Amino acid sequence: MITTPQIVAHENMVKPRVLIVEDDRALSDILFYNLQKEGFNTFRAFDGREALEQARLKEPDIVILDVMLPGIDGIEVCRQIRKNPATSAAGILMLTAKTEEVDQLVGFSAGADDYVVKPYSMRVLLERVRALHRRRLANEAEEPKDDVIEHSGVRVDIRRHQAFLNDVPLELTRSEFRLLQTLITQPGRAFDRSELIENALGEDTLVLERTIDVHIRAVRRKLGDLADLIETVRGVGYRFREHTAET
Repeated sequence: MITTPQIVAHENMVKPRVLIVEDDRALSDILFYNLQKEGFNTFRAFDGREALEQARLKEPDIVILDVMLPGIDGIEVCRQIRKNPATSAAGILMLTAKTEEVDQLVGFSAGADDYVVKPYSMRVLLERVRALHRRRLANEAEEPKDDVIEHSGVRVDIRRHQAFLNDVPLELTRSEFRLLQTLITQPGRAFDRSELIENALGEDTLVLERTIDVHIRAVRRKLGDLADLIETVRGVGYRFREHTAET
């Protein structure tokens, strides 16, 4: 029998909602049991289409999402959850039997917050879920000094969690949004990759520094003709351009 340390589910006594998306019903049962024991309000889906419907109806705080699913795969489910404003802030922990680095990078580029490779320790998985929950509470508690930051045609509305390029909305994942927010807050300052991981993805996230490069490429692509506003600082990391070149 698996035993795990107990945690306080939520400071205001509202149980965090966790959606388990796993087509292996035996494994789903184990996850469901352990998360319920930890004090989470847990519900399930067994394929991608059902996962999207459950996410839409119940707006989970955290999604535990298997990559290999019948019908719609986990990567596409992740993308759709991020696109929906009602679920875009959910913490997403992806499960996969794959061990190739490229598969993890694809998951992160789709909007995943963290990754666990099968077979995994239940204690490790629960700690990752707790870490995602801590980050969510910290994000909700943050009171930004400036609600709106604007520079060189890019506007970031922190409270509404929206970004715009010349008044046109940008479709960013949560991690991409926080990355852009971090960079634009201090134009001209060079951030190294470890700082960006902590600020944009959270210090509890166990990811490769190369993951930041994937997110940067995605943000640049969405900035289109203004992609060079995010500059590479060789040997360090990245910065948001302080001055726009004048013609």
